[in-house]
Amino acid sequence: MDAVELIGAALSAWAVWLTARRRPWCWPVGFASVMVYSWIFIDAKLYSDALLQGAFAVLIVYGWMRWLKHLGSDGRVQIAALPPGQFVVHLMLGIAGALALGYAMHRWTDAALPWLDAALTAFSLVAQWWQGRRHLAAWWLWIVVDVIYVGEYVYKDLLITAVLYAGFVVLAAIGLRDWRRVSQSAPGAHPVAG
Repeated sequence: MDAVELIGAALSAWAVWLTARRRPWCWPVGFASVMVYSWIFIDAKLYSDALLQGAFAVLIVYGWMRWLKHLGSDGRVQIAALPPGQFVVHLMLGIAGALALGYAMHRWTDAALPWLDAALTAFSLVAQWWQGRRHLAAWWLWIVVDVIYVGEYVYKDLLITAVLYAGFVVLAAIGLRDWRRVSQSAPGAHPVAG
């Protein structure tokens, strides 16, 4: 599994790097990475993570189509503000999703870490939704989620993936810095939670 995990890690890192650079090719590269990671997570009995990959596949198609409609003259996606009301609603949906999925995984599967895995899955979906909608706040949420994922993957002995997610924290910080710089230089841009 180490070779497959290494391929998935390389594809995932490339996709996040492209996202931080606001390049729309992040989406098809990300799609390839979620296909690889679906298999890895099923093998590790991290079923919420496996389901997350399927949801990511759907959100990747959505994000790619949305980004292609909002490219600047430089071929990079334009950043959009996140209204405060949506920020709160999306976080509440993340909490509800975490509780529902955690209960289901705890009750009906042999999931290794049902509650933690479900919470990370739910908030990853929120972050992915925000990313597709071009919100700066996505990077903040990715940083928090990815730090916790590092611990989960170390615990599950998925060391390549743990290193990958530590790299994601760094890439998310770079994405946050770069997207913040662009959003502050855009006329009239005031992204919420960024």
